[in-house]
Amino acid sequence: MTGVRYNYGTAMLAAFEYLLEKYPEVFIIGQGLWSPWYVGNSMTDLDKKFGAHRVIDTPVSESACTGAAVGAALAGMKPIVVHPRMDFMLYAMDAVVNQAAKWSHMVGGQAAPGLTIRSIINRGGEQGAQHSQALHAWFAHVPGLRVVMPASVADARDLLIASVLCPDPVIFIDDRWLYDLEDDLPPVVERPLHVEGPRCVRVGSDVTLVASSYSTRLALQAADSLSQLGVSAEVIDLRVLNPFDVSAIVESVRKTGRLLAVDGGWGPCGMAGEVIARVAETMNPGDLKKSPARMTLPFAPAPTSRVLEQAYYPSAEMVVAHAEKLMD
Repeated sequence: MTGVRYNYGTAMLAAFEYLLEKYPEVFIIGQGLWSPWYVGNSMTDLDKKFGAHRVIDTPVSESACTGAAVGAALAGMKPIVVHPRMDFMLYAMDAVVNQAAKWSHMVGGQAAPGLTIRSIINRGGEQGAQHSQALHAWFAHVPGLRVVMPASVADARDLLIASVLCPDPVIFIDDRWLYDLEDDLPPVVERPLHVEGPRCVRVGSDVTLVASSYSTRLALQAADSLSQLGVSAEVIDLRVLNPFDVSAIVESVRKTGRLLAVDGGWGPCGMAGEVIARVAETMNPGDLKKSPARMTLPFAPAPTSRVLEQAYYPSAEMVVAHAEKLMD
């Protein structure tokens, strides 16, 4: 079946349209929802099509709009909270970590706030340390929260739909550096979020590259370059960080014997370290041909200078260099 051409942003727009049309209990709340400057082309004209009562552009209070959404979810609604910058979502941590993540546990499963919190990573463009953070490892650390990070056009649409229909609170994280991706997509098929997890997106035999979100794009680009060097790289896209299913990664590393975890966050207590730890706990040391390695951001706040940004943020060439060391 021939699909319809989407880019990453319009794929999310299609997901929002699908959800708002089919599920009257769904509404969207947050800052800048009517502005392309905040949310790109991912929410274009949704307020005009569905009304300002279902696409609610709020005053600047991350805590207030998130807290209101938690309450609405407990009352049976399916809110989607949008935080255009992950950095400023930190103002809402009580509602996210102390409330949304804990309610089902505290009332013995009799109630659960089934809300989705879309948080956007912004990087580059000399935005500096307070506008450039990826804090996915923070949320993956919290029991009670599902954490989703799409890396493809298809997942931008389909994982967003699955997140909103999930009965649990979900942190859905997208990265602006993916918005130029394009792909053909078939009609929507609803899939429950609990069946989703890490997926092999490129088959290889020499080294396993594990990544999520924009880092998956780097891993795929690196795999293309490595193939020119005679190295066959397998790429695993994490997709769902919490709960974390390590089985696809272990299966790949048993085949390749080498593991490189690539992450767009910092190294200490980060997702790359968790990938390596879970593999080490599951596999026998003799199954590995080399010690696992990780490639992360330098352990420092993001710089503002464009020149320093080029050194700070990982590139596909850096992934290739790390993978080549594993092949020595």
